[in-house]
Amino acid sequence: MAGIDAEVLAQLPVAEVSKVAFYKRDEITTDLICCDVVVGEKVWTFHEKLPGWGALIDHLQTLPSFDANWFASVSQPPFASSETVAFAR
Repeated sequence: MAGIDAEVLAQLPVAEVSKVAFYKRDEITTDLICCDVVVGEKVWTFHEKLPGWGALIDHLQTLPSFDANWFASVSQPPFASSETVAFAR
């Protein structure tokens, strides 16, 4: 995937998203924040270095009861496995 654009976001309709989970991958010197979005039977995987990451987060924050504190939950402690479910139906 080259980036997250309007076409990608259109395939993630808020009414059909069943789960959003954030986690990080240890990349030796840094952590890479990732996100899995479940829509129907498909899991979409994104990461923070993709162009359009901010647009994705803005889109997901419109989900009812979305955990706006997901970043604090997933980012600490550094270089340790952590996952948080920011939304689930």
